[in-house]
Amino acid sequence: MKTSTKTSETKSTSSAPEAQAKAQHIGLVQNDSWLEPYEPAIRGRHDHAMWKLGQLTQQGKQSLSDFADGHLYYGLHRTGRGGWVFREWAPNATDIYLVGDFNGWQEQEDYRCKRIEGTGNWELKLPKKAMKHGDLYKMHVKWNGGQGERIPAWCQRVVQDDTTKIFSAQVWSPETPYVWKKAAFKPKKNPLLIYECHVGMAQDAEKVGTYNEFRENVLPRIAKDGYNCIQVMAIQEHPYYGSFGYHVSSFFAPSSRFGTPEELKALIDEAHRLGISVIMDIVHSHAVKNEIEGLGNLCGDPNQYFYPGDRHEHPAWDSLCFDYGNDDVLHFLLSNCKYWLEEFHFDGFRFDGVTSMLYYSHGLGEAFGGYGDYFNGHEDDNAICYLTLANKLIHEVNPDAITIAEEVSGMPGLAAKIEDGGFGFDYRMAMNIPDYWIKTIKELSDEQWKPSSIFWEVKNRRPDEKTISYCESHDQALVGDKTIIFRLIDADMYWHFAKKDENMTAERGIALHKMIRLVTLAAINGGYLNFMGNEFGHPEWIDFPREGNGWSHKYARRQWNLVDNHDLCYHWLGDFDQAMIKTIKMVRNFQNKPVVEIWHNDGDQVLAFMRGDLIFVFNFSPNRSFTDYGFLVPTGSYDVVLNTDAKEFGGNGLADDTMTHVTNYDPLYVEDHKEWLKLYLPARSAVVLKKN
Repeated sequence: MKTSTKTSETKSTSSAPEAQAKAQHIGLVQNDSWLEPYEPAIRGRHDHAMWKLGQLTQQGKQSLSDFADGHLYYGLHRTGRGGWVFREWAPNATDIYLVGDFNGWQEQEDYRCKRIEGTGNWELKLPKKAMKHGDLYKMHVKWNGGQGERIPAWCQRVVQDDTTKIFSAQVWSPETPYVWKKAAFKPKKNPLLIYECHVGMAQDAEKVGTYNEFRENVLPRIAKDGYNCIQVMAIQEHPYYGSFGYHVSSFFAPSSRFGTPEELKALIDEAHRLGISVIMDIVHSHAVKNEIEGLGNLCGDPNQYFYPGDRHEHPAWDSLCFDYGNDDVLHFLLSNCKYWLEEFHFDGFRFDGVTSMLYYSHGLGEAFGGYGDYFNGHEDDNAICYLTLANKLIHEVNPDAITIAEEVSGMPGLAAKIEDGGFGFDYRMAMNIPDYWIKTIKELSDEQWKPSSIFWEVKNRRPDEKTISYCESHDQALVGDKTIIFRLIDADMYWHFAKKDENMTAERGIALHKMIRLVTLAAINGGYLNFMGNEFGHPEWIDFPREGNGWSHKYARRQWNLVDNHDLCYHWLGDFDQAMIKTIKMVRNFQNKPVVEIWHNDGDQVLAFMRGDLIFVFNFSPNRSFTDYGFLVPTGSYDVVLNTDAKEFGGNGLADDTMTHVTNYDPLYVEDHKEWLKLYLPARSAVVLKKN
């Protein structure tokens, strides 16, 4: 995320006319006067969203939440008398039949849908005996000039045949609905500590993991490590497992690869019991091109859900782009948000591919070097309107919900309030940080790492927008990229990651892995994210089963046995991650405490800053240790609460962390209530102290 940090200086001597003029600006511009030339565009976007909101809610006669009830109308549902009703939006169809196990997969008059007069909707009402729980079915859709077998767009259960690999909709109406044990839950956000995860690849075994296995085996690890939120990938059904869940076919169906809807609910229920919120990696930026499984050509109109012409297909993703200017598409996508919140008790969403939605170019080949690049007429106002309405809806359904934008261009206002002219996300991903660490590790020798640059990058963000900071996510763990641990150690991990067998490369990697994570987490202003396994330096990249690897699951799993084996070095990193999170939780609302720089010296490669009662000190020098290294801090005594160089975390244990550090008097700084704190700083280490 490349963001401008230009801010206006507020003068205490502002005249009344100046203050009045500032008050007339929309909030986004009030917070950043460099946006003033673009205020008409910002207001135009806001007004567009508010106009559309009025239209969809009939000027306030209903709520946006009421509008987003499409999932209760469309699809297959039980009726009050035990029968069935099926509805589908298919304006271009001339005929629709339901075929399935219940009628030998043959078109029958009893299963023929009727068009609801004056609409593009089709309806079929059936008696209770017409089908049963577990039956497989599809639509036979006919249109002028063609016909096809389709899975209903709004269906809530899709399964794949193990032998034929064909997908079908499935009647899903268990006699005993899931009973929530933890019906009410409020996410913890102080700070938000996210464990990004994929259910299918979360097991040691070379197979597709299940919701139940994740609930039983992985959730306890996450809770023990101190994370308070999981971001679950690949929930919406997708035909190709190797797409990582990003080529969605059935938007209302939780992937059956991992188990049943009830088992997903049990996973979320257990997470809530453990105090862990659950957000979904939702994909509304594009859809799979498949016609039989997906929405690509549901009823003879390829543009039913998607933009026509040159904007129909995504040029880089081999997928289709939603038409956010179509009210029926808005109905579909907004209802999708509400469905996952209410039916499965998800606590919010991380919206994938927001950059692709914002621009006609999808952000491809654009530099975004200044504010003008965000307001030059190449933005999709329809997509901006949708994202604004989605955030409004989500927080209307659940005021405590969490929304995060995955966006790389740095568009101002994404995580600003809607009333201020923003998009309404709670957070945006700080995508500049992993890019910075990759560039630093690849291009700079250890002696060239500058604390001033590191400090700038980990706290480079717009002051009015909260971010999710992270060193690496699943993106850096995929084949073709490298995780931080592999960039630092590479193949030596295979030969020198047993205790007492570490070489200098492994020792360097272990030390820097901890320091990189600590300085990134310590500077957050909203939340922190880690992808599962990266906390302990998982050694393998992610490569899903595909023809090129013989459909192997060898690299589509997480080897928890490595971190559990105390003869190996992995547990040092895992233990440190747990201690690091525990440390920042010592300060209430840590993410809201100002980041106060105490000292940096690029020559020494030393950085120190304070948050609340915690002082973070880093010595990035690879070969210079310092004795009695001093800086001015609030007067008092300080205890060490975390040291990357501690032996329990694979360090050398060179400092005595049991001693209390008392500040030294200096008459020059008495009025500032500051004295000198002097520390021993071993090379390539960091220490956290807490004021008593």
